[in-house]
Amino acid sequence: MKIEKIIENKKQFLDLLLLADEQEDMIDRYLPGGDLFALYDDDLKSVCVVVPVNSSNCELKNIATYEKYQGQGYGRALINFIFDFYKNDYQTMLVGTGETPAILSFYESCGFEKSHRVKNFFTDNYDHPMFEGDIQLVDMIYLKKDL
Repeated sequence: MKIEKIIENKKQFLDLLLLADEQEDMIDRYLPGGDLFALYDDDLKSVCVVVPVNSSNCELKNIATYEKYQGQGYGRALINFIFDFYKNDYQTMLVGTGETPAILSFYESCGFEKSHRVKNFFTDNYDHPMFEGDIQLVDMIYLKKDL
């Protein structure tokens, strides 16, 4: 398994990024200024994007693993890599997600804890209703981890 920081042509990973954030113009808001990491185990398995928030905080904006490889530890490996990668640059990493129990419990199992909520984020910022399974996403739930 190897993880690479991608410097050029980040949009080549759009198909994977869209699994976690299904509206391309939302990805276009953070991808150019973010650090994109790709995890390979023979072939591409996962990607993530981390952006600076301020001098002490960064945010994991997108993490996605191809469906057929989910549940095999690739996302967790990528998160552990970025924790280590950013620990000397930032004090805290944030991640925002919908109010979906499985995803929240995944982040909590990686060491994140609930921080705050942004009311109506998904209904205010996306041009169509967003669903995770049968759950409509309305509020953004932020979690944080001290690095």
